[in-house]
Amino acid sequence: MTVAYILLADDEPDLVWAVRHRLSGEGYEVATAGNGAEALALARRRRPDLVILDIVMPRLDGLQVCQELRSDPSLAAVPILFLSAKSALEDRLKGLDSGGDDYLPKPFDGRELQSRVRALLRRSRPSPDEVHYQTLVTGSLTLDANTHQVRVKKKTVLLTPTQFRLLYHLMSHAGKVFSERELLQQVWGYPLGAADLGLVRWHIKKLRERIEPDPARPIYIRTMPRHGYALVVPPGESQEEIPPDG
Repeated sequence: MTVAYILLADDEPDLVWAVRHRLSGEGYEVATAGNGAEALALARRRRPDLVILDIVMPRLDGLQVCQELRSDPSLAAVPILFLSAKSALEDRLKGLDSGGDDYLPKPFDGRELQSRVRALLRRSRPSPDEVHYQTLVTGSLTLDANTHQVRVKKKTVLLTPTQFRLLYHLMSHAGKVFSERELLQQVWGYPLGAADLGLVRWHIKKLRERIEPDPARPIYIRTMPRHGYALVVPPGESQEEIPPDG
């Protein structure tokens, strides 16, 4: 596999130097930008495997850059990690709501950053054997792993890369209950204690808003009190797996 290419955008020169030095030492190729407009231009010039964004930057802020990336079909699947001094819950939610995959507030431990980066890159560069079926169908809910499209009653819904991977994991194990810690490990690829459990709750919430007829009364992604979440096949509907040539 080729060396991962990471785009880091932050207007603090000392932080940029420290993060670039640490990630380069891990063997990654790192490009840097000091403002949002420069970061967007670099991403469009060469598609990165991962984008690390500060929120407060000149010209375009990190939230605007994230939204631009998600609206570009060639860049929409790139994982995005927000790295910012804005650590209040409201700011974290804004970052995730704009399409971010994860959020690491400053100051941070370099080892935790490396752990998040490794996990995000594993998810964005899956091995050829990772996906065994191209399509999963649960009643009126269809997920195509080849085109990364999700349809609900023949209507296509747009998901972020993390939402898609979360849904794929739940649909692949229909009926099985996963705790938030298990989902962080199996979907995000994070070791125990490496991320806030609220990250799972937020992505579950946003996923329900996109696929459920009534997000307040979900029929697909059910909460099992004190246990976690499961994708439940609604009564009268069926779970199918369609092979690539099926």
